[in-house]
Amino acid sequence: MSTRPELKNEALGMLRGKWTQPVVAALIVTLVSGVTQGGSQTQLPSFITIGFLVALLIAENLQYGFSVGMLRFNRGRENTVNEMISAGFKEDYGRVLGIMLLGTVYILLWCLLLIIPGIIKAYAFSMAPYIAEDNPELGPGECLRRSEALMYGHKMDLFMLHLSFIGWILLGILSLGIGLLWVTPWMEMAQVKFYEELKAEAGAA
Repeated sequence: MSTRPELKNEALGMLRGKWTQPVVAALIVTLVSGVTQGGSQTQLPSFITIGFLVALLIAENLQYGFSVGMLRFNRGRENTVNEMISAGFKEDYGRVLGIMLLGTVYILLWCLLLIIPGIIKAYAFSMAPYIAEDNPELGPGECLRRSEALMYGHKMDLFMLHLSFIGWILLGILSLGIGLLWVTPWMEMAQVKFYEELKAEAGAA
């Protein structure tokens, strides 16, 4: 497994000169996620609540599309913004939604015990979108199960990789959030690199 600086540098090198598509896609995903998070913290009339639930369903598939879009980007496909944000809708919407919502439900149930078990479960399921992309025949439950197996013994490694971005995240926040539009694709690409190495190691085992 490459070191954290190596993964981050590889991710940065992959994005260098090609930021436009990932940044615009990150902006769209962020805006939709902001709507769902804002709606969850307010008392809304029923008709707006329905709209919020619809937005939530859309946000889950948008996040999936962004993740697999970055995976494809890493593999040499020059994704357009449309492809990066629509992958979660064009390719078996129900399956993708099942993966994202089932994972979210499991994470929330673990959070009922304590926050830490919920975070651990989130990291265990973090590879599910990539696994779903590479194995279109698998159902939601199996994608989550394989993600858990792949991440066994590696959850702390991914957590530390994410934590190493904390300085850039703070700078992004200080720039009124604008900088986060560049940090988000960089982090996602680093996670993609992490997945590719885990997958290669598992295949060689």
